[in-house]
Amino acid sequence: MKRFRRHGQDSQRDRLKQELFQFNKTVEHGFPHQPSALGYSPSLRLMAIGTRSGAIKLYGAPGVEFMGLHEENAALTQIHFLPRQSKLVTLLDDNSLHLWTLRNHEGVSELLEEGRFTLPGPPGAPPSVTRVTSVLAHSSGKLLYLGTEDGHVFVVEVPVFRELEERNISVEAVQQRVPEEYVGRRNLESVEALTENPQNPDQILIGYSRGLMVLWDLEGSQATHHFLGNQQLESVWWKRDGCQIISSHNDGSYCQWPVSSADRQPKPDKHEMPYGSFPCKAISKILMLTKKQGCPFVIFSGGMPRASYGDRHCISVIHSKKHVAFDFTSRIIDFVVINEGGEESEYDDPSALVVLAEEELVVVDLKSEGWLMIQTPYLAPLHCSAITCSHHVSNIPLKLWERIVAAGEKQNTHYSRMPWPVNGGQNKAPDPPQRDLLLTGHEDGTVRFWDASGVCLCPLYKLGTAGVFHTDADPNDNMNHAGEGEWPPFRKVGCFDPYSDDPRLGIQKIHLCKYSGYLAVAGTAGQVLVMELNDEDADQVVDSSLADLLQDQEGFRWKGHAQLIVKEEAVHFPHGFQPFALVQCQPPAVVTSLILHSEWKLVAFGTSHGFGLYDYQQKNNVLVRCTLNPSDQLALEGPLSRVKSIKKSLRQSFRRIRRSRVSGRKRPVGNAAKVQEINAQMEREALQEMELAPVQRKIEARSSDDSFTGLVRTLYFADSFIRDSSHSTPSLWAGTNGGSVYAYSLRVPPVERRMEEQITAEPAKEIQLMHRAPVVGILILDGRGAPLPEPLEVAHDLSRSPDMHGSHHLLVISEEQFKMFTLPKVSAKMKLKLTAIEGSRVRKVSVVSFVNSKVEDYSENGLAVLTNQGDLHAISLPSIKIQVRYNCIRKEDVSGIASCVFTKYGQGFYLISPSEFERFSLSARWLVEPRCLVEAPPASTRQTLSRAAPDGAAVKSRVSTTDSDTSEEDGLQRPPLMEHALLNDEKVLLEIQRSLEGDRTSFVEKNSKRRTGGGKLLTNGE
Repeated sequence: MKRFRRHGQDSQRDRLKQELFQFNKTVEHGFPHQPSALGYSPSLRLMAIGTRSGAIKLYGAPGVEFMGLHEENAALTQIHFLPRQSKLVTLLDDNSLHLWTLRNHEGVSELLEEGRFTLPGPPGAPPSVTRVTSVLAHSSGKLLYLGTEDGHVFVVEVPVFRELEERNISVEAVQQRVPEEYVGRRNLESVEALTENPQNPDQILIGYSRGLMVLWDLEGSQATHHFLGNQQLESVWWKRDGCQIISSHNDGSYCQWPVSSADRQPKPDKHEMPYGSFPCKAISKILMLTKKQGCPFVIFSGGMPRASYGDRHCISVIHSKKHVAFDFTSRIIDFVVINEGGEESEYDDPSALVVLAEEELVVVDLKSEGWLMIQTPYLAPLHCSAITCSHHVSNIPLKLWERIVAAGEKQNTHYSRMPWPVNGGQNKAPDPPQRDLLLTGHEDGTVRFWDASGVCLCPLYKLGTAGVFHTDADPNDNMNHAGEGEWPPFRKVGCFDPYSDDPRLGIQKIHLCKYSGYLAVAGTAGQVLVMELNDEDADQVVDSSLADLLQDQEGFRWKGHAQLIVKEEAVHFPHGFQPFALVQCQPPAVVTSLILHSEWKLVAFGTSHGFGLYDYQQKNNVLVRCTLNPSDQLALEGPLSRVKSIKKSLRQSFRRIRRSRVSGRKRPVGNAAKVQEINAQMEREALQEMELAPVQRKIEARSSDDSFTGLVRTLYFADSFIRDSSHSTPSLWAGTNGGSVYAYSLRVPPVERRMEEQITAEPAKEIQLMHRAPVVGILILDGRGAPLPEPLEVAHDLSRSPDMHGSHHLLVISEEQFKMFTLPKVSAKMKLKLTAIEGSRVRKVSVVSFVNSKVEDYSENGLAVLTNQGDLHAISLPSIKIQVRYNCIRKEDVSGIASCVFTKYGQGFYLISPSEFERFSLSARWLVEPRCLVEAPPASTRQTLSRAAPDGAAVKSRVSTTDSDTSEEDGLQRPPLMEHALLNDEKVLLEIQRSLEGDRTSFVEKNSKRRTGGGKLLTNGE
């Protein structure tokens, strides 16, 4: 019939599709994977983080975010903002320098790559001559000083990246006035540090790895002072008054050197070993910051006693008699200090310490009495314990939202009240139209609630489930504060803790009812907890019930992990969600599906052995059904036996291939021609089979002998016509891995007799799909063809009542097709075979409301579908036709596909690394993306007395004549789009594999965020 349709109808529908559907990757939430560099601009108050995959991310005030990606798949090693400009320079480990600029366009800023440069070496010179080890962005804003591995210092003009050969500082020129007995036969080695005199921009300090430091006069092109260090140099810091230099060394010591015209080769005033005379690790970076009142702050990384604490990752802060060694759980990449002292101030007045560790960002309030942590509004480490599942809830009622926020605030009393110090730029994005929650389940048994309404994924509340069970964790184990007299004075900071006390605690499924405040979570060891929100602390006994899913069947023996032991005594639960009922599945296998119906007070759960129905008001089991096939022996081996099942399935595949080759072993060895002929005939038959159905590939019937056929993939509650067409009845539907669908009719007593009468369940329907593909979704459409509303949605006037007069339809979604049945007869009406696209299997499916981007009161219901190919489909309801298809995730990224979760209004999230969610949108109307503006700071015409960070990364300018808005558009090189790559190595693969359950073994791709206009533009808002 399609060929007889009028052309006008087609064009009208195409126009409507453009108003309903549009694919965009919008923003990345979480902590950058494998960070490698940190930079900070005091004038812009922006922070930059670079990664090993070549991505650069800029952050300011909440909502101010920019992303860039170097075309080279190389790690960033250094980031330096040009003083008082909206520009920054990045150094990659392939020795290339890149200049980025924030350009304003149509009211928002965009991050653009302006140029790139690699130091040219003399013909025949070794690479070490031009291998850059240190960068100084001069306060003039026009020059870069590049120290190299061979000891030379090159001078490069920016933004044109032109080498000024006449200003270069050769290692030979430096060595001329150094005492011969100091130099000896060894060279000075690489340039370890470059820094500028905060009082005189014509003087720079060159620090060599050997330990020598040289004060170089730029005007006279000569060395004026020599500081002869005896230990290998790690870093240098020039105090704000210009009269003292601090150097840190490889043996865990630091020295203070006077700077005066009287002594050109001074001895150190002070030589300090902070952590004793025993061998210590290197102090890799040191700062000494002055205060208007009191002693200066000394802040350094490393320096721990090598034998006792060589494995600790520490930053020490010393101020007067106060000394704290902040202890991190992951390696420290870099740190900066944010100062309150302005350009005209004589003092630094440090206010906040910003530490970039390998797995998290930690900010410490240096003004508070106890040096408390500041809660980060973004860059939260989502993977503080590995993410095992996620659940999104749209449009949260205000009352529930406020109660969750209040519970979270009570958990955060140990944080400082200081406003977020990295507050540059302006967030121009409109306020979120609604409140959205993203819930993540973790390996340690916690559920974390995130505000997913806008660009920033903000932590709201953390729920722990381990307290219900007896575990090996010691509740008194508190490492936050050092014991009295302990040395070094450690204090544990950060929340990254990858170690789980018991892997059985892991959360596998979450379901939250936003109307009633009931929450159900299910775990790795078959535990199902039902919770309700309480605004007060409570001591209560959790009612426990056992659900025997095997129902005493003989011949089955569970070989997996044991169940968790529930505490029989009363347990103290803090305010927030508190468990009041627990169902323990037997065998204690991973819970694979979960659903809660708060109006009927029921929760249904499924495992690889069957499914059950629990009444959490009367606290008893209503139904237990075993779905196990006699051949499902693997279902009894537990998750630790997945490797065996993979090997077995591979063996079965190879056996089938051998059988299909008509048993070549029975033929004589020399009969190769006949074997080839038979193979060719099989290929011809396969091609003919494909030609018979050019649009839809034939679906192969799966053997009932396949493993895990009884695994319950989906559960669904509905009030529909299941027995006859005149009376609707509550029902529970379950779909399994073997293509079976079970339906039970439920008798739910009226509210007034709900506690006296029990709910009963009776078998009503059973469907077996012919192709036996796993059932991943079940949906019932009302008389208007609309999905049935959620429980309590109609009672809260947020959805119209379902049409109970017309006939209802059942939609069964398997991995391979969408099939519509009439109710109550369950006769097939129509179907859509997704396998028309070769090899496609449905992995994720969700009901979505697509709202028109131009007409507010028009919307369409549909299905958002993600396949194993990484493709997104929007499928219409009730016609079940594919409307649009987009490439979203690389098909090799199994972990990303498995972690995807859709929202009710056409957005979605998936993990691009263990610590980052990529946010995308299928809807043309609902789009959450950064729109922000960063204005260039005003040019300064006077010398300042201020400096906020070492190595040029945070040096404020004395003379700045360049403004980012003056750069010509034609000279800008537009970088690739946002989503960054991960390194293509085995370590990344293994890390992602460990972070998610099952056999998710792929690493994350280098995806491009494709915007509507195309091109290589990194834009926030266009």
